[in-house]
Amino acid sequence: MSFVESDERIALRKAVSELGAKYGNEYFVAKAKAGEKTTELWEEAGKLGYLGVAVPEEYGGGGGGIGDLAAVCEELAAAGCPLLLMVVSPAICATVIARFGTEEQKSKWLPGFADGTLKMAFAITEPDAGSNSHRLKTHVRRDGDEWILKGTKTFISGIDEVDAVLVVAIQKTGPVLVVVPTNAEGFTWHQIEMDLVAPEKQFTLFFDDVRLPSDAVVGSPDQGLLQVFAGLNPERIMGASMATGSARLAISKAVTYARQRQVWDNPIGSHQGLAHPLAKIHIEIELARLMTQKAAALYDSGRDKPVSEKEAGEAANMAKYAAGEAVAAAVDQAIQTHGGNGLTSEFGLASMLGMSRLSRIAPVSREMVLNFVAQNSLKLPRSY
Repeated sequence: MSFVESDERIALRKAVSELGAKYGNEYFVAKAKAGEKTTELWEEAGKLGYLGVAVPEEYGGGGGGIGDLAAVCEELAAAGCPLLLMVVSPAICATVIARFGTEEQKSKWLPGFADGTLKMAFAITEPDAGSNSHRLKTHVRRDGDEWILKGTKTFISGIDEVDAVLVVAIQKTGPVLVVVPTNAEGFTWHQIEMDLVAPEKQFTLFFDDVRLPSDAVVGSPDQGLLQVFAGLNPERIMGASMATGSARLAISKAVTYARQRQVWDNPIGSHQGLAHPLAKIHIEIELARLMTQKAAALYDSGRDKPVSEKEAGEAANMAKYAAGEAVAAAVDQAIQTHGGNGLTSEFGLASMLGMSRLSRIAPVSREMVLNFVAQNSLKLPRSY
């Protein structure tokens, strides 16, 4: 086992970091506050092949794994540009279609994922069920050669900037995943007002007897549950990567300030009251990064299949938990290190608060991660 990334992965990180630095946190925050999208960054990352590193080569991608895509996500976040749709479009949707789609579906969708010209949202969460796939009410049924979709989803990211949405729906035999174009008749949405500083908006979706073609269901209709979990583990890995990248940025800002800020005779970073918390969080970030890389390695080696699904699933959940705790602590301590300056626009930390806190809630809450670990890792009785 090696704890050193390959030369190719290291080179990928360096190249993506340079791209992220070209735009930076000021660009990202300005776009978010203006209600605009980070289109220029997304398009350039797509043209350079960074968004498609995990798409199979025969469809125009890099042929890598989720670990490569997670490295891209982390480095962009560390540069101040955490692209939320990276967690959804190339990670969940492209992965599911690449693994379970028909040849026609792969040929139709994967090239767009590979070069970034296609964006796809993912919709599982519902008002009453949350993300509990066993309690979903959005349903789809056959009508001749077509499918009819009806239901509601909520807290779905980026509907206003995607081409289609991959919807988790229920039929008589269980869940299925359905690709719904955003211009489909009967499909509407409503924006949820949020205080997050992010270009990606949140929406409630309404499907009012939306008619879809026979190939709208991904792959075989009886593989829906496998498809859901094949997408959720990459989602957790990518969410952890975005969180650790943002945590690295926050701590970098704090360390720079602690080295330069001098109130008495020495820089404030020389005082253990600041130095020790920053050192502790640095350790926690590196531990979270290590678990995230382990989760990605397990997933990419096929350790999420039914026989061994606990391994990748356990690691992905642990990585998400550790990264969420690390980024929340990192942003909080960075603000504390800056004092009053930490809440000014100049230092760019207050704008990170909302997303750092969200990392402890989504894509799965830390409480549900603890439930998962208690029941699956420790074999404790189910509590709900």
